[in-house]
Amino acid sequence: MTRTAPMTQPTEDPDVAERYSDIVARLAGAQKKRTRGAPAYSIYVNRKAGRYLAAAAYQLGLTPNMVTVISAVFTFSGIIMLATLPPTIGLGVGVWLCLAIGYAFDSADGQVARLRGGGSPSGEWLDHVIDATKISSLHLAVLISAFRFFELPTPALLLIPIGYCVVAAVAFFAIILNEQLKRVYGADPAPENGHSTILRSLLVIPTDYGFLCLIFVLLGAPQVFFAAYTLMFLANAGHLLLASVKWFRDMERLGSVGTASGGQPVALGR
Repeated sequence: MTRTAPMTQPTEDPDVAERYSDIVARLAGAQKKRTRGAPAYSIYVNRKAGRYLAAAAYQLGLTPNMVTVISAVFTFSGIIMLATLPPTIGLGVGVWLCLAIGYAFDSADGQVARLRGGGSPSGEWLDHVIDATKISSLHLAVLISAFRFFELPTPALLLIPIGYCVVAAVAFFAIILNEQLKRVYGADPAPENGHSTILRSLLVIPTDYGFLCLIFVLLGAPQVFFAAYTLMFLANAGHLLLASVKWFRDMERLGSVGTASGGQPVALGR
């Protein structure tokens, strides 16, 4: 979650406490632009939930890093429950709630940073490191749960959460790297396009972390859950394959533009 976006100014009189509804309105008015093709849950559900949590956290005087830590506590509580407890309906609901609340606080930390006037490199680093850790550990927790508690027809199916872990980690790194390279080369983000943006957001719902959190309510029926999880894995693997081709071509264009403009090519870590 990038924490450097500008924010509108709070109430001019410092002696007047800003109302919660005013803070929410301020956040809504200064919401950062949607990433083209961002999944629907993240845009229409999680961002709004994070807005309300951010307003409350701001009133309580919490810093963005505090909110990040709260997010991590909820998220990793759900992951530990998943890895250690036998699958039941109650566990499924509990895991979903922990993951979903953690995801909402993950959206809130950047919004708190904007309310406080901007983020910091250390805060952005902390946010991304925790995100990277949860993305891999969640699928490893599914692997542990499936190995311990699921009655799978063949042990080969345990390769699915391993594959999902790889796909999720690579996708996360590629998206972050895309953002950094575009920032280095000064590329403008693709403009939104009304209905096509909404349609794209709906089509990529299977790649949405919030939607992944939701399928854990099926844990009470392990075979149903694992079937849904497998479909999610296949959808994410297919999306990563197609997106990687597009991303690579985008990077080729970035390099061509930089060279044509007379600038020196820039490479990170090379």
